[in-house]
Amino acid sequence: MKERLRELLEQIKSGEMPVEQALERLRHLPFEDLDFAKLDTHRILRKGFPEAIYSPGKSPQQIAALMKRLVEHGQTALATRATREVYEAVRPELPEAEYRELARMIVLRSGDDAPTGGGSVLVISAGTADQPVAEEAAVTAETMGCRVERLYDVGVAGIHRLLGHADKLAEASAIVVVAGMEGALASVVGGLARAPVVAVPTSVGYGTSFGGIGALLTMLNSCAGGVAVVNIDNGYGAGYYAALIATCAAAPDASPDTREP
Repeated sequence: MKERLRELLEQIKSGEMPVEQALERLRHLPFEDLDFAKLDTHRILRKGFPEAIYSPGKSPQQIAALMKRLVEHGQTALATRATREVYEAVRPELPEAEYRELARMIVLRSGDDAPTGGGSVLVISAGTADQPVAEEAAVTAETMGCRVERLYDVGVAGIHRLLGHADKLAEASAIVVVAGMEGALASVVGGLARAPVVAVPTSVGYGTSFGGIGALLTMLNSCAGGVAVVNIDNGYGAGYYAALIATCAAAPDASPDTREP
């Protein structure tokens, strides 16, 4: 979108395009009203990444329409917490869309605004049951242009599994730690790693984990410096935040859509 806007302004400057025609072209820049939703087509200019579509509560047809409009604007389309039913509704309209089963996401990188290169993000999960949330974080960071490494099932019940990967902890620009149960892994990683840690509590656990509140409180009370915490099961938010950190580490003066590989 940035290149299209620059081209439009150059055409106005040179007199190739009348002002009224340019105004019509810019009519959908702030947002596009689709009756059931107001699609923020301007977000990629403000934030460097397009609006993501949160699927629960929307019909498959609505999600398909939103993704299609993003692609028509030359933007990357990302739908989170999407079921296969939603994907099957989207696929006829956007056959190039990919469904990431474990992450529950539909992804379609599109246009010149698709970001490339933005530092490295390491996504760590405590247990296998935490992997859906971890994958949501990993796919988000990948879609934002980061190099992502995964290190799964290395929780504190067998901490030697984590310690065998000290090189990965040292190399990452940002780290996402996903853990349920008591959520102690985030503090362990925070105490070992130089990079900022984004901690994600999950709702995995028995009764007194209270649907992830136990892990959330552990992470919020971490004694390790450099640990930030997102909401329970919020893999998307963690991946997004980690990607922003990694982008700044890779190119401090670059926005996510202009950074160099």
